[in-house]
Amino acid sequence: MLNPVDFRTVILAGGSGTRFWPRSRRARAKQVLALDGERSMIQQTVERLTPLAGLDSTWIITNEYLAGEIADQLPGLAADQILQEPVARNTAPACGLAAFVIERQNPDAVLGVFPSDHVIGDEPRFLKALQKAISVASAGENIVVLGIEPARAETGYGYIETGELTRDGSALHVRRFIEKPNQVRAEEFVAAGNYYWNSGMFLWSARTLANAVREHLPETAPLLETIAAAYGTPRFDEVFRALYPKCENISVDYAVLEPRSAKGEHTSHLYCLPAEFSWNDLGSWASLYEYQLETRLRGDAEGNVPEAEGHMAIDAANNYIFSPGKFVALVGVENLVVVDTEDALLIVHRDHSQDVGKIVKELSLTGRSDLI
Repeated sequence: MLNPVDFRTVILAGGSGTRFWPRSRRARAKQVLALDGERSMIQQTVERLTPLAGLDSTWIITNEYLAGEIADQLPGLAADQILQEPVARNTAPACGLAAFVIERQNPDAVLGVFPSDHVIGDEPRFLKALQKAISVASAGENIVVLGIEPARAETGYGYIETGELTRDGSALHVRRFIEKPNQVRAEEFVAAGNYYWNSGMFLWSARTLANAVREHLPETAPLLETIAAAYGTPRFDEVFRALYPKCENISVDYAVLEPRSAKGEHTSHLYCLPAEFSWNDLGSWASLYEYQLETRLRGDAEGNVPEAEGHMAIDAANNYIFSPGKFVALVGVENLVVVDTEDALLIVHRDHSQDVGKIVKELSLTGRSDLI
């Protein structure tokens, strides 16, 4: 390993498989799909972290629908390091549980929390940034978030307002976290120059995060500590299923980061490390289309991105097509997403790809569980 600090990775891999329907399903959500290559998103996430934390230092927090597939995709990972949430309770209980479990092993261990479904380019720079973040996180009660310099006025991401550099110039003080803004505010943030996208990648010691949960979630913390105390015993699954549903349903941003930032940038121990690597949160079919076009993974002269046996486009442009094993012909259409699977066909305008989740909700209401 490249880093002398006891570094553990906590990979958040829940999800209900709605944004990439019909390819993604409840038991086949985005993180277990290979959207940009031969390896799935979670396999890529684990592999890029391996130089800093091997599988023995890797924890996956997921759900009962995905656990089996994740175990199959990561055969070297110990079964007891794949924690299956009995119910979804957002990111604060998930991160807190990992912190309480690892705190009992080594309270000084640095936890890196990572989403399982992001695309990272220039991995040497990514590892260099992580080493720097680990150093900051291990030096006291510090919390470090990796910030992404905005490429546009994006309304789909949270933002981090930063202040002054630390004395040693290693990071920026965090003034506040802002939830997804409207278009006007997003444009103001980009123009200001001191706002970053919140990547959802955080680093802190097990003790720091555990204490933050004790402070800001006083009713949830004892539940998580009881679950953590049962870890490694025959009672773990029983205790986990009984107590976890009683935990507060809240994100770690709302529960810990925003209250910390309210203390003021010089007393909160919150720091932002601007990323110098490329980053993409593939959050919809439209974002996948844009990513593949920008990176030249696929695409024809008319801006069509085909993942099909073959395609023909006549007076058709800027469409995304997924239809393996089937020839697709497009005539006179633009800006569409066409996704064909064995049991479902999706046709949606790219501008409405964020609404695909509404289909899954409607399928659930109408009893079509076979399609979700």
